[in-house]
Amino acid sequence: MERELATMKVWVNGTFDVFHPGHLALLKYAARKGEVHVGIDSDLRVKELKGPNRPVFSQEQRKEMLESLKFVEKVYIFYTDHDLERIMTEVDPTLMVIGSDYENKKIIGRHIPRGILFFNRIKGISSSEILNYTWNNSDKPE
Repeated sequence: MERELATMKVWVNGTFDVFHPGHLALLKYAARKGEVHVGIDSDLRVKELKGPNRPVFSQEQRKEMLESLKFVEKVYIFYTDHDLERIMTEVDPTLMVIGSDYENKKIIGRHIPRGILFFNRIKGISSSEILNYTWNNSDKPE
């Protein structure tokens, strides 16, 4: 059973802009379940989802940061919902780990893994909250 868990593929996706302790905890949790594959939103998707001042870090910078973590197997950049589902299908994960804030929301690619685990987000820690705090306590980016 232990060997099976070690080779199980686990899918995680998100923007991963402004990497923080909540991201780290999510990825460590996923790594305890198996081999972690991460999908990140392209720069254009982040801008569309989060606003004109985002992303703070480019898709290549975010990809490199995540790939440098010893418990992340591979990082993929996706540009559309269809692209995300195509990559997930190729990876063929057994599990998907996603933040608990998605429990009652539409999850793109939900039908691809055999199961979904919800990770309890750490209250008060999110990239948006960190940036709002930073921007409200200093000059906003131009």
